[in-house]
Amino acid sequence: MYKHEGQLIHQEHDEHGAIEIVETDGVRALHFGTDPRQSSMFINAPDQLHSKYVRAMMAWLLFKEQPGNVLMIGVGGGLLSKYLLYHFPHCQIKAVEFRQAIVKIARRFFALPLDPRLKVKIADGAHYIKQQSQKMLEQHDLIIIDAFDGAGMADTMQGLNLFSACKTLLTDNGLLVINLWGTNKELFRQLSLEMGAVFNGRVLFLPVRGRGNVIAIAFADEVGIFSMKVLRARARELDEQYQIEFIDFIKDIKRNNGRVLKRVIKA
Repeated sequence: MYKHEGQLIHQEHDEHGAIEIVETDGVRALHFGTDPRQSSMFINAPDQLHSKYVRAMMAWLLFKEQPGNVLMIGVGGGLLSKYLLYHFPHCQIKAVEFRQAIVKIARRFFALPLDPRLKVKIADGAHYIKQQSQKMLEQHDLIIIDAFDGAGMADTMQGLNLFSACKTLLTDNGLLVINLWGTNKELFRQLSLEMGAVFNGRVLFLPVRGRGNVIAIAFADEVGIFSMKVLRARARELDEQYQIEFIDFIKDIKRNNGRVLKRVIKA
C-alpha cells in the first residue's frame, strides 16, 4: 500500500491517533497520519542524520564541546538520541515522550538502542519540565525540545512559565535548543518574545533551509560571549568531523539575528 508518496510498511493507532511508517527511495519515515515527516532515517546508514531540521538542531555544538547531562523532550524516531549516544560516550540522556507507542516504534523501526545512558520516561513534556523545576533534583547542560504532533508544534510547549522552568533546569552554562514552527508567523513571534524575555535577549534563531522549521538556541546567564572568528574556525572543524553543514549554520545565524547577535557573538 502506498501513502505519503511512499510504501506504507506499518500502521497502527493509539489513543492519540495514527502512527505510520513509510519507505521512499531508501529513506524510512515516521508520520502521524499526515504528510509531514516526524522523523526520517537512511535505511542503509541508520547512524547518520537524514533530516535537515535534525541536523540543524546539532548547531549547539558550535557553542558547547560536549553534552553531559541532556534532557530531551520528544523522542519521535529516536534519531537524535541515538546520534548523541553514538558520538558522545560520556553523555547521559533523560528523554520524555508523551506516547508509549512511539518509543516502541523508535526501537523497532529506527534502531533506538537499549542503552544504560538513555532513560526514557512516558509523560507530558511540559508538565515534566515544570514539575522538575520545582523539585530541582537535577540540572542539565543541554535541553532539547522537539515536540510536534500531526498538525504542528505541540500547544503545551510554549509560554513564559515553560521557558522559565527550562532556564531553572539549565546549569549556569547550559543551552536550550528548541524546534519551532517558523511558518506560523504569529506563533513564532510570540515564542521568540517569550524566550527573549526569559533569557535576557540571548536567543539565536537558525532557519532550516528549505523547511518551515526554525531552531532556537537560548543561552543561560553564565555563558560567555563568543568570537565570530573562533566560531567560523570551529564550524569548519565540525563540518569535517560530522559531515553536517555547520559552515552554513554559522552563516545563517549571522544573517538572521540582526542586533541580537552581538549579545551572544562579537565580531
